[in-house]
Amino acid sequence: MKKDVLVSISGLHLGLFEDSYREENMLEVVTPANYFQKDNEHYIFYDELVEGMDGAIRNKIKINKNGSLEIFKTGLSNAHMVFEKNQKNLTYYETPFGQMLISVNTTNMDIKFAKERIDILVDYELDINHEPMADCQIRLNITSKDKGEELLLQ
Repeated sequence: MKKDVLVSISGLHLGLFEDSYREENMLEVVTPANYFQKDNEHYIFYDELVEGMDGAIRNKIKINKNGSLEIFKTGLSNAHMVFEKNQKNLTYYETPFGQMLISVNTTNMDIKFAKERIDILVDYELDINHEPMADCQIRLNITSKDKGEELLLQ
């Protein structure tokens, strides 16, 4: 059964520009999404609008049975990012401006399930085209749109 949810996404990027200088970028978005559970795996779908561009990015988040997290992006940008604790994964990230090879080295990941919400915290190192770019953290909080309604089926 599909449910209407709210997804809160906050990300922190500590850019690595020089040995003595780190630039901090914070992003936070709350967006409506669809959630469903199948074979003990969890799926969240939402659209991301890009300012100044026609079209959108369709996002699918998959929480796997083994505790890994996958983010699929299609549309204006295309990517398949895999987050597995203590693993480094490579993917191509396509944008309207060109393609980049990115690597995510997941240093920490915590996924907590409650009947009414799912909370995810991922810490990772981001490389672009084999160059260290940033230390990153992403938080995802998935809750039912209807206050007090249970999210998880099991």
